[in-house]
Amino acid sequence: MKIAFYGSSLLSAYWNGAATYYRGLLRDLAGRGHDITFYEPDAFDRQKHRDLDPPDWAKVVVYDATPEALQSVLAEARQADVVVKASGVGVFDDELLEGMLAKAGPHALRIFWDVDAAATLEEMRHAGPDHPVRNALPQLDMVLTYGGGRPVVDAYEAFGARLCRPIYNALDPTTHHPVPPESRFCADLGFLANRLPDREARVEAFFLRAAELSAGKRFLIGGSGWQDKAMPSNVTAVGHVGTADHNAFNTSPLAVLNVARDSMAAMGFSPATRVFEAAGAGGCLITDSWEGIGLFLQPDEEVLVARDGQDVADHLAALTPQRARTIGEAARERITAEHTYTRRGAEVDALLHAHAACKQAARVAS
Repeated sequence: MKIAFYGSSLLSAYWNGAATYYRGLLRDLAGRGHDITFYEPDAFDRQKHRDLDPPDWAKVVVYDATPEALQSVLAEARQADVVVKASGVGVFDDELLEGMLAKAGPHALRIFWDVDAAATLEEMRHAGPDHPVRNALPQLDMVLTYGGGRPVVDAYEAFGARLCRPIYNALDPTTHHPVPPESRFCADLGFLANRLPDREARVEAFFLRAAELSAGKRFLIGGSGWQDKAMPSNVTAVGHVGTADHNAFNTSPLAVLNVARDSMAAMGFSPATRVFEAAGAGGCLITDSWEGIGLFLQPDEEVLVARDGQDVADHLAALTPQRARTIGEAARERITAEHTYTRRGAEVDALLHAHAACKQAARVAS
């Protein structure tokens, strides 16, 4: 099928945590024979911080963040069999959603792909029936989400979605795998995430508090936005860490920490990309507690779970290099067996073919 995908960025992970997710899924779908064009705006300096050359498995169209350029790329939706609008593009989100619905051909599947479903649903609850996504649901063939499990499915269907299906983050073993440790990333605990308002309080509670409680241990924080944040003296901020360095960042510390954003922690069943990247590299992962962890990794055997910064500090105090290796190896084995983009791509491929066939049969019958 010919897929037109309107998203934040495929070429740059700069202030764009969804990049790894898009890359893993779309690469697999291309391998299944789909013809993919990804449309991304030139915005937020992402094109100045590319970490992926234009791939051979997807055509990438970078358009100016102007109304005129937007209309030009939306016109191309008419030629697609599947038209996808992802959440969080950051530029003309409402216009993209409205435009893709208007421009898609009558035969095309129309999909809203939500990479922050918990936040979108909260917006819909507060905005009421005039919210753009809520208004669009009757015209969409399906909603796919980055995570959220049954709570997200039930909420979307209650708002009127015909179908909602979580397509979880996963591992691409070709890009995330064990590498030798690097001295610049060596620490007792590493944490990698951009500074965002709906995560910062939890970072303070889980990461910075653990550092305060762990005198003599070294803490490392990577990601954009932390340069002016007051931190304990045993914390080193290294700034933006490109995807090419993620394996080393996940392999080098004794353990790495995952801290979910507020909405994702509250909703549960939303493992971040970092969870699969860390496991894929064989890193020992400590995660904040959220419902559904056991669907992906077994607590105490494949992941360590913390309720607060004290728990993080206690885990570090008890953790030996051997135990860290054992947990990391078990996590890598589980993720590689059950949570790869090959599996996720198969889910999406089956959905596309099944719903395209149903839509075609309905058109013939009418």
